[in-house]
Amino acid sequence: MRIVAFEPRHAQAWRLLNEAWITKHFAIEAKDREVLDDPAGKIIAKGGHIFMAEQDDGTAVGCVALAAMADGGFEVAKMTVGEAARGTGLGRRLMQVCIDRAAELGAHRLYLETNSGLAPALGLYRAMGFTDLDPAMRPRTDYARCDVWMERAL
Repeated sequence: MRIVAFEPRHAQAWRLLNEAWITKHFAIEAKDREVLDDPAGKIIAKGGHIFMAEQDDGTAVGCVALAAMADGGFEVAKMTVGEAARGTGLGRRLMQVCIDRAAELGAHRLYLETNSGLAPALGLYRAMGFTDLDPAMRPRTDYARCDVWMERAL
């Protein structure tokens, strides 16, 4: 598998990969729909990045976004690995690409919002150096499902 920068040809896979994990555990929310339907406009055009994991035949099996934040950091968002590729270490590889790119760009931190019911994701985030934000430091969120806020200094 290889990890590549998002191209317009990835738009459908981006949407389907994310809809699969979100609807398995939660409901699609308005903010999800915005980002899933217009990744180039809502993430890339605003200074962010999207990475897609592809098999050798070009089939997308995972993705992750780095959304630019006003403080110079990046939010890790919409990270998922398709069911067939889980357990291969792909999630770790996607997160490492985010860490590396953000550091290359001079970001001081990565931030993410998640849900306490997503134990495998939480385990990965903690293993990759993310820590829980103090309740006083948690920003307002657009997601009803968010009950965990984390960051990683770079």
